[in-house]
Order: sequence, then structure tokens, then C-alpha cells
Amino acid sequence: MPNHHPHHSLSDVHETVDTTQPRKGIKRFLAYVGPAYLVSVGYMDPGNWATDLQGGAKFGYQLIWVLLMSNLMALLLQSLSARLGIVRRRDLAQANRETYPPLINFCLYILAEIAIAACDLAEVLGMALGIYLLTGLPLIWGVSITVLDTFLLLWLQRFGIRKLEAFIIALVIVIGLSFLIQIFLAKPNATELVKGFIPSSLNNEALYIAVGIIGATVMPHNLYLHSALVQTRKIGSDTASIKKAIRFNIIDSTIALNAAFLVNAGILVLAASTFFVTGHQNVTKIEDAHKLLSPLLGTTVAPFLFAIALIAAGQSSTVTGTLAGQIVMEGYLKLRINPWLRRLITRLIAVIPAVLVILIYGDEKVDALLVLSQVVLSVHLGFAVIPLIHFVSDKKTMGEFAIKPVTKIAAWVIAIVLIFLNAQMVIGQCIEYFENGGALFWKIIILLSAALFVWLFLMMTFLPFASNRIRKTSTSIHNSSNKLTNLIVQPPTTIAIALDFSEGDEKLIANALAQGNKESVFILIHIVESASAKYLGSDVDDDEARKDMDNLENYCNQLKSLGYLAIAQIGYRNRVKEIQRIVQNTNSQLLIMGAHRHSGLKDYIFGETIDAVRHGLNIPVLIVNVK
Repeated sequence: MPNHHPHHSLSDVHETVDTTQPRKGIKRFLAYVGPAYLVSVGYMDPGNWATDLQGGAKFGYQLIWVLLMSNLMALLLQSLSARLGIVRRRDLAQANRETYPPLINFCLYILAEIAIAACDLAEVLGMALGIYLLTGLPLIWGVSITVLDTFLLLWLQRFGIRKLEAFIIALVIVIGLSFLIQIFLAKPNATELVKGFIPSSLNNEALYIAVGIIGATVMPHNLYLHSALVQTRKIGSDTASIKKAIRFNIIDSTIALNAAFLVNAGILVLAASTFFVTGHQNVTKIEDAHKLLSPLLGTTVAPFLFAIALIAAGQSSTVTGTLAGQIVMEGYLKLRINPWLRRLITRLIAVIPAVLVILIYGDEKVDALLVLSQVVLSVHLGFAVIPLIHFVSDKKTMGEFAIKPVTKIAAWVIAIVLIFLNAQMVIGQCIEYFENGGALFWKIIILLSAALFVWLFLMMTFLPFASNRIRKTSTSIHNSSNKLTNLIVQPPTTIAIALDFSEGDEKLIANALAQGNKESVFILIHIVESASAKYLGSDVDDDEARKDMDNLENYCNQLKSLGYLAIAQIGYRNRVKEIQRIVQNTNSQLLIMGAHRHSGLKDYIFGETIDAVRHGLNIPVLIVNVK
């Protein structure tokens, strides 16, 4: 059965795939297969298309080594992310919250949300472009349509994590086959292709594209995502089971990420062999590439497959982007909101800038926005990588599963390379902006942002080394139990009950009596919500208010006849504030409320009272399911 513990990452699907069941042969490995494929789609999303196409069209096969380097970086970092989730059963956001002070955590949370918004922006634009290329529908309408896929994840999650993984793998296969056929049609130069794997120096323009490629390949939200997805597997707590889970997840990651590398390389090789060698080096737009494929390759199949693959890439990555957003919000803020609402907020954050760019600058700026989104991802990468390395290196929390010195050195080298490339790119862009006489306001903003980034980077990097300054929390993989010394709780003398005159009232009152005794005082609360009551408040004297008071008095009389002391309390206007006011004025020590187990939209509309009430009180609140 699913474990819905509120502190578990992705609690709806936490440990829903049981790997502890006895299996033989390949079935043992297949139980672990899935999380890496959900992660891998982020490595072949529409943002990758823009950077790979520009890299191939402008520089031929020269940047293939950047793709390979990015893939090796991704493989190591994703394996570290999976290790964190498997061993500590924490995702990266939860580990950050437990380790760093609140201010640093808040900054890291904001950066993570910006990175997810940038990723979602690429998905929105990619989907819109794919729809345009396939149907001719204008981009502005395509962007608007992408809002509708907000509910796709909500629908898919109903079928469980394994069905969701199968859906993503199917889309990955569609993308892979599409490019395999296109490369076969393009017939790339094998000799030049091999030379592209040899590292070479990069000019400023090539560096910008290279950093975009790295940002599109090694994405920060994927590190959050992978550390949570591995927790969908239920594993044993013994050393052998953890080692097996780590080993199988490394194999899974290797297969999935190499598949993503082949797709990325396929896009770059297609651009190099189709556009670069034919002199079309100014192809910087996805739609331009689509138009040229047919005349250059002599077939209409290639552009059709190109559009289909683009839609599949956008749709698959939109699912994983949603999950990452949920992980980040729950992990940093301990805040869980309805999945559809979370998805809608994230999608609107991406849609709004896309719509503005299209309306103000026109369709020709869309591809530039795609590349910019990937550079934003790359800039934020260090703020996810450095904490991850700290966590998986910590022997106190990871025990024998802390990474070995060689792995640690490799991870820090990758972090340094990423930070160096990002710093070089950002400084170069800022110098160019300052030399070109940018506005004073934006110069000040740039300098303040740079100072903030440097401060956050230093604090995030060096605080873990000063262990006496870090907030200590219970984060070890085998927490020792506390000694139980005070288990006596006096029964409440005053118990408040929120009633709505439905069939559930009897169940609420019965639970209240079970919590108290004949010496307890029971405060029966009802809030009058008629139109006149909301306007006049306690001065109202309409039929509904009188009838509500009679109903409360009837309950009180029945309880008094059984030997209990009950008092009726009527409130008006705001349901939440009135319940809180009555509870505080009567010095109640326990509040009992009913949950009607609404789902979907009703849960958001009707379920919000309970959360709002309990957050405003400092007494226990007992929630009783009345349906």
C-alpha cells in the first residue's frame, strides 16, 4: 500500500514499488528500472534542441566533445543524487533544509524555482514550436494550448509510478527512433564526426553555446528529481539491500543517460551534416531547421519526424518538470499543495514570459529565449551540485556509503569546471553589456545580483566545513531512538467541536466524548454563513441564525441529559477566524473538526478550512473523517 507520510518525498508514490520481493534474473534489475528514464527526458528537452542545433549549424562537429563531457558529468552527478535518496531517504531539498540556516535555504529555494521555471519555459516553447511545425498553428496559440497539459500529470499519477515511467519511456523511444532515421538520411561524415570528440579551444560565441549545452544537459532540477524518484522503490534497510539498490540504479542511470546523449548527439550531428556542411551556418532557429530538412535531405519524412520528436520531447519533460517543482516546494517549505494547482502555477510562470516575448518581439526571438533558458539553468547548477557533494561525502550521515576519495575529487573537479565556465560566460556577457553603455539601473541590478550570488556561493560551500555552525538535526541513516521520559498527558478539560449540522456531527461528538470525561466542558461551535450574517455579524436575527442556535442548543440538551457539560457558541462571517476566536476565548485545549474527504477541486475549496484553522492555533486539532 502507498505510504502517505507527509515528510516523505513524493509521498503519494513513496515506496510503492516493492523491490524486496524475491525475483530472479533480469526481473531483479527491472524492479529498479524507471527513475533514471524520467530524469533522462530532461536531458533531451526542447532546450537541448536549440543549443544542439545552433552548435551543430555554426561549429559543425566541434562541440560533440562538450556533449560527451556533459554526459559524463551528468552520469556522475545523477548517481550521487540517487545515492543520497537511497541511503538517507532524503531528497536534495530536504537535505538542504535540514543542514543550512533558513536564509540560505530560502535563497536556494528561490534559485531552484527559477531553474524549474526556466526549464518549463523551454518545454512550453518547444511544445508550441512542435505544434506549429506539424499543424501551422501560430506560436501564440500553441503556447496557450500548453496550459492544458497541466492536468496530464494528475491523470497519469492515478495509474501509479510504473505506468508513468512506461509512458515516459515510450516517448523517449519515439524521440530516439525519429533521430535515428533522420541521421541515416543525412549520412554524416564519419571522419569529421570522430574529430569532434577531441577537445578544442572555444571563442566567446562557441563558449556561450557550450555553456548552454551544459546547462541543457546537466540540469539542477534533475538532481532534486532523481534523489526523490529512487525513493519510490521500497528497499531493505540492511547493507546488502542498499548496496544492491545503488548498483542497479547506477546501471539504470548509465543506460538512460547514454540514450539521452545519443539523442543530443543525433541533433547536433544532424545539424552539422545537414546545415554546416552545406553553408547554412546561420540556422539558429528550430523552425528554420525544419524548413531546410526537406530540400536538403530530399524527403518530407525528415521534417515530419522532426516535429513529432519535438512534441514528444516537450511533453515528456513537462511531466518531470512538474514532479521536480513538487519536490522542491515540499522539501524546502514543507508545503504540499494540490498537484494541479502546483502545475498550473509553474506553467503560468513559463507561459507569461513566452507570450510577452512573442507579442513584443515576434516569433523570431523564440529560439534565443530557448538558449537563454538553458544558460539560466547552467548558472544555477553550482547551487545544486555543491550541497549534493557535501551530503554524499558526509560519513556521519552516509556511513559506509559515503563516496570514496577518488569519486569525491572527480565530483569537485566537475563542480569547479561548471563554476568556472559559468563565471567566464557571465563575466564576459556583463563586460560586454557595460562596454555597450547599458542602462544605469540594470548595471546596479547586475552588481547587486553578483554580490548576492558570491555571498550565497561562499556560505553554501564553506558552511558545511564548519560543522559547529550548522544546525544539528536528526539526519543519520540509522537514527537512535530517544529515551521516553514523559508520557503523561492530562486529558483536556475544555474541548471545542466544529459542527455543520450534517450526518457527521454525531461522529464528531462521539470522538470528542472519547477524548474527555464527565468533568470536561464541551464547546459546540457553528458558524452562520447566510448573506445577512456576513453583513450584520452578531446583530443578525434572521431565520437561519435562529435555527442554527436552536440546533446547537438541542445538541447541548442531549449531552446534558447524559451527564456532560456542553455550551453552544455561534460565530458569524469568516468561518476560519470565528472558529479560532471562539476556541481562544473559551480557552479550549483541543479542537475537533470533520474532514469530508473531498478530492480534486472540492478538496482545494472545502479542505482549506482545516489547514487555515489549525495553522492559527497552538493547541492540538483532531481531524475526523466523517464520510
